[in-house]
Amino acid sequence: MFNFFVTIYEAVIYQPILNLLVGIYDFLPIQDIGIVIIIVTIIIRIILAPLMHKSLKGQKALSALQPKMNELRDKHKDDREAQAKAMLDLYKENNVNPLSSCLPVLLQLPVLLALFHVLQKALNGNLEGLYSFVPNPGSLDPTFLGMIDLTQPNFIFALLAGAAQYWQSRMIVKWQGNNPSTDPTAKMMNLQMTYVLPIISVVIAWNLPAGLPLYWIVTTLFAVGQQYYIQKTHKPNPNLITS
Repeated sequence: MFNFFVTIYEAVIYQPILNLLVGIYDFLPIQDIGIVIIIVTIIIRIILAPLMHKSLKGQKALSALQPKMNELRDKHKDDREAQAKAMLDLYKENNVNPLSSCLPVLLQLPVLLALFHVLQKALNGNLEGLYSFVPNPGSLDPTFLGMIDLTQPNFIFALLAGAAQYWQSRMIVKWQGNNPSTDPTAKMMNLQMTYVLPIISVVIAWNLPAGLPLYWIVTTLFAVGQQYYIQKTHKPNPNLITS
């Protein structure tokens, strides 16, 4: 069973990313692997954009329900089972999936893992898995802008990854600001998302090849732009039961 999943992972995620990266590297007049990673990241984000868009709209709808959720928490504060049932009924009545925001993260993980393997192998000369129509360049220059080795950790990229994560987290919390939760757990989660998650991002990125933090910076900035667009253009369903 494990071998089956590995085969699916390689065929569906790893090889397409490898061939996309090498194909763009061959095509560009300036063969800069950092620019290639940026282009590949944008392509991946565009492919995932419809799912991300749906998830962000779900988050906004969930935020609009926050006053009613707070009311139900207060009403059933001594009965967790009744509180959970009331919450589920509220989600069902408004066609809101509280787990929808997890989907983008779950989709990102295999892509991030595949990109890690691609960079780890390709930048060290292992280009096994190329399609017959993708020319083999023999090797890939691992430097970005002629001076940053993307196979090595880079503290500046780690800090930028953390800063981008902080920006996105702040935007999410601000988005929920008009309907603050009275639930201490939710408040703690917001605090951790705003301040702890960026710090963790810096620590992790500092110990990875710089190509991965570069990917994370670009994908996070893309997510910020998409979230900003949703905030400005999407109006919550007027039929939501918020009172």
